[in-house]
Amino acid sequence: MSCSDMMNSASLTGRPVIEGDAASRGIVGDGQAVPTATVINAGVGNLGNLERALRFLGAETEITTDPDVVRRHRCLLLPGVGAFRPPRDNLRGAMEEALRQAIDDGAWLLGICVGYQILFEGGEEFGDSDGLGLLPGIVRRLPSNIILPHMGWNALHDEADHPLLRHIPRGSFVYFVHSFAPLDLTAEVSLAKATYGQPFDAIAGRGRVLGTQFHPEKSGRHGLQLLRNYLEMARCN
Repeated sequence: MSCSDMMNSASLTGRPVIEGDAASRGIVGDGQAVPTATVINAGVGNLGNLERALRFLGAETEITTDPDVVRRHRCLLLPGVGAFRPPRDNLRGAMEEALRQAIDDGAWLLGICVGYQILFEGGEEFGDSDGLGLLPGIVRRLPSNIILPHMGWNALHDEADHPLLRHIPRGSFVYFVHSFAPLDLTAEVSLAKATYGQPFDAIAGRGRVLGTQFHPEKSGRHGLQLLRNYLEMARCN
């Protein structure tokens, strides 16, 4: 299991109380259009928590399995739980073509957990599988001499100076559930690491394609800040 939806309310320590309107939370100001975020349903995600987090930040949110919707929109998110291969296979064909066209036409993409993993060239879970190849690197199993999955809060380190990490203090704790991760990425794409048995790349990105191994929607105020930064970078309006 590389990423799981086993998280329950007991595991959400630190999640902020949702109160106030969008303008008071610093996303939508007077005269501004409400951001729109398109969440791609690859068939393996617990999408409700992400949708609630985006709406908390003031974003209009649409969950879709329609390639035409993905092709038209410019603020895309790809979450996922479970193993690498099912969501990868679910995206083949029209959805993958639409996703690639959207990115070529200027869309932004944020992958989360397994949605992050399949951005890479390939993964080794349950046998080798190709990824989308949008980021260079291979997703590999964490060391076998530690308890897996890696489940719980862990600190980021080696953070890059990148807009996705704006206003997130160095060493912030975020919430992980996974047994596989991209390892040893180049400085070109690695934006932050965490360590569990060995260092792994917790955030990566190149251009308009970004991703997190952890669940920002489960990571309290720092996770919300990362989603806020993404919405602002992608100008999701």
